[in-house]
Parts: sequence; C-alpha cells; structure tokens
Amino acid sequence: MKRAEKAEKISRQLQELYPEPPIPLDHSDGFTLLIAVLLSAQTTDKRVNIVTPDLFALADTPAKMAELSADEILEKIRTCGLAPTKARNIAKLARILVDDFGGEIPTTLEELETLPGVGHKTASVVMAQWFKVPAFPIDTHIHRLAIRWGLTSGKNVVQTEADLKVLFDESTWNDRHLQFIYFGREYCPSRNHKFEDCPICSWAMSKAARVREVEAKQKKKESKAKKKKK
Repeated sequence: MKRAEKAEKISRQLQELYPEPPIPLDHSDGFTLLIAVLLSAQTTDKRVNIVTPDLFALADTPAKMAELSADEILEKIRTCGLAPTKARNIAKLARILVDDFGGEIPTTLEELETLPGVGHKTASVVMAQWFKVPAFPIDTHIHRLAIRWGLTSGKNVVQTEADLKVLFDESTWNDRHLQFIYFGREYCPSRNHKFEDCPICSWAMSKAARVREVEAKQKKKESKAKKKKK
C-alpha cells in the first residue's frame, strides 16, 4: 500500500475515533496555553494539568508572571521535568512579552520561536490550537507513530513534519495532530505494544518494521544491562 493510501485510511480511522479532539492541556487563553505547552516537554500532559492551576492562580498574564522570580515559578512547577530551566525560561519569556510585545503573545510562528524555551513544536501547537493556523506539530510520540505506520522515513522530526504535511490535507492538520496523540495513548504506546492488536499497526506496519523495532528495543535493553554490570 502506498503512503498516500495509508494516510487516507488512517485519516478515516482517526476521524471516526476522535471526531472533535480536545486540547489535552488546560488553559484559558493563548498565554496560558503557551506556558502549558512549554511545560509539557519531557513531562506528561497530566502532570502539567496538575501544576498549572497553582501557577496560574499566582500569575495568569504576562504582566503578572513578569513580576515573579524564576525561583517563585520553580516552586509551582518543581515536579515537571527540567523544572529549573523551564522556570528561568518562563520568567524571561514573560518579561519579553511585556517589554517587546505589549503584554500579548506573538501571532506568528517566527516570533513565537524567538521566545526563551519556545521551540518549533511549542510554537506550532500555539499557532494551531489557539490561532487556528494550519500546523502539524511533531513530538516524539507522533514521530514514533509515523514511523510505525510507514508514513515517513523517520530520519528526524523535521522530515516527519514535512512528510505528514504532504500526506494529509492542510485543513486537517490541526485535528490530525491531536488525533495522533490520543490514538498513541489509547492504542499505540511506546512500550509493551502488541502490534497485531493495534487498530492501525495491525495493517499499516510491515513485518520488517516490527522486527526492526523489536530488535532495537532488545539492543537498548542489553545496553542498559551492560551498563548496570559495570
């Protein structure tokens, strides 16, 4: 089956499973969404949704956040991965928004990417889910699924984003991004995944790809075992 045919069938399945996918990160406006997405790097959305209520109760606007020190922010997000770095970035980001953007978040991808701690993926999520500009943010989970399903060569996330943007209609990018995420959580986890039971892997993933993934996991396990012995 060609990639385009796979993408069409996958689109139908995802649309049927998640016709109106909600944004998994709790937020009230563009700024709180930006902060939540920034916090989600190497942290689960569930964990982010646990810490943001206290953070936003303290400061839910750029102006209020700019008044806080990095240490004060850190106290509220300490359980997130890379918390010290994120706290410093949020403090700097808030001050930049106040000083350079009139207390508002930028409305373009390029400007968002200039903010501390805001990479291409984070900026793309904000553009897609807040400003409703078509984007296909790629995180490690979407990257993994795209490789499993044979939709990309899997060289890197940049290539995966380019490949998926070609395969899926631009008008569907924002929803497909979220549908990939929800499907991965429910049916296609990175660990202990039974390919034959997966609604998509069962038909989209080649036997060779299954073997490669199993072998890669085995090598990783063996490498960890060797390090422990040392």
